[in-house]
Amino acid sequence: MVLVECGTRALLAAAFGPESEGERTYAQRLLTAVNSSMLLLADAGFDAVVFLHAIRERGAQFLIRSSSSRIPTPAGRLGDGSYLARLGYGVLPALIRVRVIEAEITVTLSDGTVRTEQWRLLTSLLDPDRYPAAELVRIYHERWQAETTYFSIKATLLDGRVLRSHSLDGIDQEVYALLTAYQALVRAAADTVFTRPGLDMDRISFTVLLTTAGDLVTTATGILPDPGPADLAGQLGTAVLHALLPAWRKPRVKARTRKNPTSKYGPNAGQHPQTYTIHAEITFFENGLASRSRR
Repeated sequence: MVLVECGTRALLAAAFGPESEGERTYAQRLLTAVNSSMLLLADAGFDAVVFLHAIRERGAQFLIRSSSSRIPTPAGRLGDGSYLARLGYGVLPALIRVRVIEAEITVTLSDGTVRTEQWRLLTSLLDPDRYPAAELVRIYHERWQAETTYFSIKATLLDGRVLRSHSLDGIDQEVYALLTAYQALVRAAADTVFTRPGLDMDRISFTVLLTTAGDLVTTATGILPDPGPADLAGQLGTAVLHALLPAWRKPRVKARTRKNPTSKYGPNAGQHPQTYTIHAEITFFENGLASRSRR
């Protein structure tokens, strides 16, 4: 489990271990890297009052998707359609004040398929004028940058390979090496973006980063610095600047399906992602939040 910075997709902290420990156990370890300058985005698996309380204890704010099992009682309706509530009855000595944002999300795929989802978000940002509900829904969508990070690490860097070690110490070493290599590439990309004011980090291709870095290492190119002023971008940055991704890319999505546990192939193998548009309508779920379907 990693704590990822939206925008740069840099790793702020990482924790890993046996599956016998749950996600929130590892997430608690990551909170040491959280501070008052941060807004923490997380999926519904982290909707737990003890975890939310721990985030606030670190001084950070949170914007977390709520699970369908939670039934918040409105304690005050707000002008943007959200409402206030208190969480932690019987669990915490002092209740947590949260703002609840409920929205009907309509996703229209490029092939004309339309699907709807219910989102309920919990946030510690209580001021609807400063933090409008529609804006927080848009910001929460950025949480998917974490999925892009995992893809870069597990698919692009590993390229289908698995860890080779048969010992716990060896696995630790491999995982840290993998994360270090990823972080080094992201740092190089961030340095490159710094040389071009206004350049969006999303335009940097991680594949080009990795391929160029591999070529430079294999050919032992650029071992010694060139004479003259230091070039912040360097040969690696120069390569990615010549292969920037489009300035604006339509969001892409693949159908969510349950993977066959006996197959080594992904459930979406051979399927091309589709572009889509997303529309959010702030509402109030009179009958509660429906359980998320497992496709």
